Order: sequence, then structure tokens, then C-alpha cells
Amino acid sequence: MNDFPDHLFTRMLFKAGEVIFEEGQRGDCAYLVDDGEVAILKRRARGFHPLARIGPGGIFGEMALVDDQPRMAQAKALADTNCVIIQRDRVRARIDAADPLVRALLRIFVQNIRSLTRDP
Repeated sequence: MNDFPDHLFTRMLFKAGEVIFEEGQRGDCAYLVDDGEVAILKRRARGFHPLARIGPGGIFGEMALVDDQPRMAQAKALADTNCVIIQRDRVRARIDAADPLVRALLRIFVQNIRSLTRDP
């Protein structure tokens, strides 16, 4: 996975059990898992409900960069996990440069995903 030049992207190590971000926080970056594994967890009345497990090559935290809404879930390292940090400005510049139809579809996809994970 080491295809990203170190001078363009920041890398971070999250220890097993470490919370990477909390549900409801403002999102200022997305994460690409280089190695390790991350759980995406939604807070429910009886604790946390697992939504996804993200392994090497997977991206998480990207939705907050698309629609500027708070994080919809908690992200927690399941094992020692190295991530490439993708800053908001890099993502937004690419979205803003995309075809208007592609931008609209992307926002609709994110809205649909958020609506599927809302509490009933």
C-alpha cells in the first residue's frame, strides 16, 4: 500500500483499541488503511452496533468530507493500524473539479447512506 509519497500525505499509527474519531465529531480528513483493521460503530440505546470492518486498502471517514455533516459513527482500531490521512482540502478540490452530475450523485449517495444508518 505504500504508493503515497510521504511528502504529500501524513501517516498515523493507531494502537489496538484506540478511538480514531467519535460519532458526532466534525470531519476534517478521511483515512486510508495501510495495514491493520478498523471497526465502524454506531451508538445505539444498548451500546455500539458494528456497521463495518475496514481493512488494508479501505477508506473510512470520507462521508463527512463530501457533505460537511458530523461523523455518523465511531471509528476504532481493532489492531495496531497504520493509516494514510487524506485532508479535506485534497478531497474537496477533486469533488469541486468533478462534473456537476457526478458531484450531485455523490451527495445523493452520501445522503442515502446516512438515512439508512439513522436511528429509527
